[in-house]
Amino acid sequence: MNVRTVACVFALWLAAVWASPAYATQYLPRIIVGFANAPHTLPGPAGATGSHYGGDGYRVAQSAHDQARRVAATYALHEVASWPIEALGMHCVVYEITNGRPVPELLASLSKDARVVLAQPLQEFHTLTAPASAAPAATTTAAAVSAVAPPYNDPLYDLQTNLVALGIARAHQRTQGAGVRIALIDTGVDSAHPDLRGRIVRTASFTAPHTRRPSDLRHGTAMAGIIAAVANNHVGIVGIAPLARLEVFEACWQLDPASDAAACNTFTLAQALAGALAAGTPLVNLSLAGPADPLLTALVTSGIRRGVIFVAAAAPQAGFPGSIAGVIRAAGTEEPLPEGTFAAPAVHVLTTRPNGQYDFESGTSVACAEITGIIALLMSATPTRLTGSAITTLLSGRERVTGQAANSLADPPPVDVNAALSRLDASMHAAR
Repeated sequence: MNVRTVACVFALWLAAVWASPAYATQYLPRIIVGFANAPHTLPGPAGATGSHYGGDGYRVAQSAHDQARRVAATYALHEVASWPIEALGMHCVVYEITNGRPVPELLASLSKDARVVLAQPLQEFHTLTAPASAAPAATTTAAAVSAVAPPYNDPLYDLQTNLVALGIARAHQRTQGAGVRIALIDTGVDSAHPDLRGRIVRTASFTAPHTRRPSDLRHGTAMAGIIAAVANNHVGIVGIAPLARLEVFEACWQLDPASDAAACNTFTLAQALAGALAAGTPLVNLSLAGPADPLLTALVTSGIRRGVIFVAAAAPQAGFPGSIAGVIRAAGTEEPLPEGTFAAPAVHVLTTRPNGQYDFESGTSVACAEITGIIALLMSATPTRLTGSAITTLLSGRERVTGQAANSLADPPPVDVNAALSRLDASMHAAR
């Protein structure tokens, strides 16, 4: 599937759905309803509505279209958008509630309707970055170079204390993420940033069409730099997996031009996840969190069954995506480590900003991007495709642990990528 084609198909009707990123508060209450939609390759009937994924013939079946129309008439709903999800064999519709009926009451009725396979609220999710705090000023000069020659010629490397804590320079002697594709589901990214040139190989947007400002790309650009900023290019910083390739699926929008807070919803995230699954991207970064969500959970679970690795930012309340079985969770070393979670530095981590800038970033989003980069290093160090459980074993040194016996350290050490690489070497040697 060509995801660029997907984005073009969606763009025509997205404009009619909402006119600005803040659409969630400008309309009547909205819900998402799913209908069974068996895969087929025949052309859609004349006059049929609903988008389709270009290139594979997956369309809205007439039966699903009719069911959606009848359900709308039964419950006084107004359809504002729809799209088929091949991975789930489902046609999803976003409806507005036009008669003022309470959302919980309506969802309860829809859950008992035989025509419906899924009914849920249109929910909102947020990135997990901390408010800006005092940090050393990052400049584009090498004024802070130490007396010992650094392993990179990137002038801001000495300010990347997180790379020292994670042992990245040593790991880069073995692997730098070459050949690994990473889906970044986030805001848009400044692909023209000098430290990201050549790293972004695919982009698709599922947010409302609008004229982007540089500030609209803050969070995604920051995560992209942590994961894959180019090394040894005499510019800026070093990414954890500098030879990995990023595929950007824009599902979130910045809430404030002066901060990194960004939001997404069930609708935009579902499209981005479906796009990443259709593209066959093996590793997905989700530096965001929100309430448990049936549709998004079904998409992630479908990907895990196919061998896709999902990395999520741990949140105080378990929800999407961190509570899904098989998702690898990341948290900062500066806070107590939640159960079954891997730690990485998450305070004052230097990264890329739009318009060729750099600044410090803090929050669990940062730890998520770092763990994603480390997993990319492991994936590129072996010709064998690693499973989620294998990666967990390599990073922790033991099988996945559940229950109260799992990690719960007050001052957790960061993951040891070099120990994980040694375990990987040992396992490959034993397999010969």
